Amino acid sequence: MTPQQYVQDKAARSGSSFYYAFLFLPPQRRAAITAFYAFCREVDDVVDEAVDLSVAATKLAWWQQEVAGSFAGNPTHPVMRALMPLTDPFGIRQEHLEAVIEGCRIDLDQNRFLDFPALQKYCHLVAGVVGEVACNIFGRTSPDTVQYAHRLGLAMQLTNIIRDVGDDARRGRIYLPISELQQFGVKAHELLARQSPWGYSDRFTALMQHQAQRAHQLFDEALALLPAQDHSSQRPGLMMANIYRSLLREIETGGFQVLHQRTSLTPLRKLWIAARTQWSGR
Repeated sequence: MTPQQYVQDKAARSGSSFYYAFLFLPPQRRAAITAFYAFCREVDDVVDEAVDLSVAATKLAWWQQEVAGSFAGNPTHPVMRALMPLTDPFGIRQEHLEAVIEGCRIDLDQNRFLDFPALQKYCHLVAGVVGEVACNIFGRTSPDTVQYAHRLGLAMQLTNIIRDVGDDARRGRIYLPISELQQFGVKAHELLARQSPWGYSDRFTALMQHQAQRAHQLFDEALALLPAQDHSSQRPGLMMANIYRSLLREIETGGFQVLHQRTSLTPLRKLWIAARTQWSGR
């Protein structure tokens, strides 16, 4: 299997909404975003599949060394061998990859976030930086597009957090800010229980509505920041925004039943949203 086949397989098997936006890109840009996404998945999987935290920390340290070695001219992992020829053409820097690794390291070191600024710092590493790299690969002419990408990355990461409240609780993790749990009278043990009588309540619904309203506001702010001259080139990002926002609305319509199930859109629906965005341009 070639490095290019490896990253393509990694991206396709993930089932991510990102994959459907990649399909509409020209070949070189599609190769770059696929390789970068495969890198993000590899590093994220270290945390998601962790049984022993010390082993996971060692794996992240290996990835940090692999990134440094790759930028020094010696990539060994198939993902880095696929990615490195495309770093210069698309402005992918060593510090971008190191930021993603650092975000995953936070996942190993803590399982609570005191307040929204603390959560936002984490989201910057695992989503904002990813958005910045993606917007560079898609093609941009304005520095303002980077601000749009960071805001959009935050909106999508918050949507992930809303969707994954139950899955995260199963792992003993709570990404919703502790200060906001206190604001709405929701106890951490209620989330961790993931079932009645502790799970679903008017308090929980109010907490989740607050999270969803923030995410919608960030989607709106991101779209307002996108310069007109980069609107066409950033269409893949708009596809992802539309897919994620459709997911958020699906969760809202379902009454935030996220503790015992993981809401998702079908592959066909994701493809339809991506194609509709390609045709309409928005």
